[in-house]
Amino acid sequence: MPDTELIHVVDDDEAMRESLAFLLGSSGFSVRLYDGAGVFLDAIASVPPGCILSDIRMPDIDGLELLRRVKAGGRPLPVVLMTGHGDVPLAVEAMKLGAADFIEKPFDDEVLLKALRAALSHARGEERAEAAQDEFARRLATLSQRERQVFDRLVVGDPNKVIARILDISPRTVEVYRANVMSKLQASSVSDLVRSAVRAGVA
Repeated sequence: MPDTELIHVVDDDEAMRESLAFLLGSSGFSVRLYDGAGVFLDAIASVPPGCILSDIRMPDIDGLELLRRVKAGGRPLPVVLMTGHGDVPLAVEAMKLGAADFIEKPFDDEVLLKALRAALSHARGEERAEAAQDEFARRLATLSQRERQVFDRLVVGDPNKVIARILDISPRTVEVYRANVMSKLQASSVSDLVRSAVRAGVA
């Protein structure tokens, strides 16, 4: 099971922590337990990737504040919150703050497991997308000044003749630069190039 199948359980209730550890462990997850949000936040810089499963009502730092600090800290850790029956308005606020999901107590085991798997799957997709964007940005930085100028015109849809006129070079030269751009950025087509550029925020 990959490291991203790790669940960070944050709850000040020892019995709940132990119950969740048993359920999650027997369902194939790796589990780390924290008896409060402060303990987790103290360790957040070094914790492995995974999903945070936190109670929403805890002393000192509650689940909402934990969520805010995780989001502010920049770690791409999805957060699933456990709420009591009267906490639904808080859960709605949590979703607006970026929580992956919330589970209302008492919850069915399968409902919880499904929510955690969905949160982890979504996070993996975001990580892959972020890695692809970083790689595109790295390749983009290898373009020469002229190649970058041709790239900028390609992603706004200019044909070779227009690019040649704007840059005051021959259409044949544009074709050479265009081929270099496509090769360096590993784009199979202009539409592929545009798609990657949009995702990377450079188009």
